Amino acid sequence: MAGEVITMAHGGGGTRMLELLRDTVFPLLGDAALVTAEDAATFELPGGRVAFTTDSFVVKPLLFPGGDIGKLAVCGTVNDLAMVGARPLFLTLGLILEEGFEIRLLERVLRSVAEWARRAGVRVVAGDTKVVERGMADGVYINTSGVGVVPGGRNISISGAAPGDVLIVNGYLGDHGIAVLVGREEYGLELDLESDCALLNGLVESMLEAGEVHAMRDPTRGGLAAALKEMSAASAAAIELTEEELPVREGVRGVCEMLGLDPLFIANEGKLLAAVGERDAEAVLEAMRGHQLGADSRIIGRVVSGKAGRVSVVTELGPKRLLRMPSGEQLPRIC
Repeated sequence: MAGEVITMAHGGGGTRMLELLRDTVFPLLGDAALVTAEDAATFELPGGRVAFTTDSFVVKPLLFPGGDIGKLAVCGTVNDLAMVGARPLFLTLGLILEEGFEIRLLERVLRSVAEWARRAGVRVVAGDTKVVERGMADGVYINTSGVGVVPGGRNISISGAAPGDVLIVNGYLGDHGIAVLVGREEYGLELDLESDCALLNGLVESMLEAGEVHAMRDPTRGGLAAALKEMSAASAAAIELTEEELPVREGVRGVCEMLGLDPLFIANEGKLLAAVGERDAEAVLEAMRGHQLGADSRIIGRVVSGKAGRVSVVTELGPKRLLRMPSGEQLPRIC
């Protein structure tokens, strides 16, 4: 299909739409459940509680250092399921395509979706495609929903953090947001940095085998700061961080200083924040460091008794400062 582009006819429900599904979407995703073209997928689930999530992805640019919108959509949805201890099983895929979008780029995105779904051990079992007029979207927007099961005995919730819990992150912060910013080529930035976009479900399984994890959150939009504030508010407890333990690459820190940004508010797509029982903290940390995605894991603070939503940072000089959220996103269109 070299040179062919998306037209309004591809979203009209007629033969052009069927051809797009038959010739491009279904073959590249490679799952028989899609080819039946049912309006809804039905499937048997193994025992356990069901977890369901949905998300939309509008990243700009569509292809960025370390990933693309297809990889981002799968990883983001799988990670949301993993944050409640679920084992991901199924995904849906909704495509909003812009008139004029190149079929070649669509094929690349779909190959990425298929590859990362395979790596996650999930199946894409249902979807939808719409086409909008030229200029009404940046090529493609993606909506995904995910279903997984929570094995018996797991009870992980954003509201589960308790005073005494140790807070752990699995590596450097802000890589995704700054990599996307560099990929836009708007500021003339030259930085050898890739997005941290990754599947976290394997890392989570290693953590849960090692010890007691009370709460988790992947710090995407709003960065680590938003995840901390959400965990503190939901758990009705305060949080204290140690500034010198917060892992930020020098390149990321440099770009943030140049543009007046705070790396704690920059999005991540392959990081997690975990509140772990103090007794099991070292065992969980060791398990994380034994996993490829957790080699740089470290303890960054603790959950303490105090006002819900209060997050403070103990600075290197000793005084505490309160972590306050900005009124809006520092970087738009990053996930």
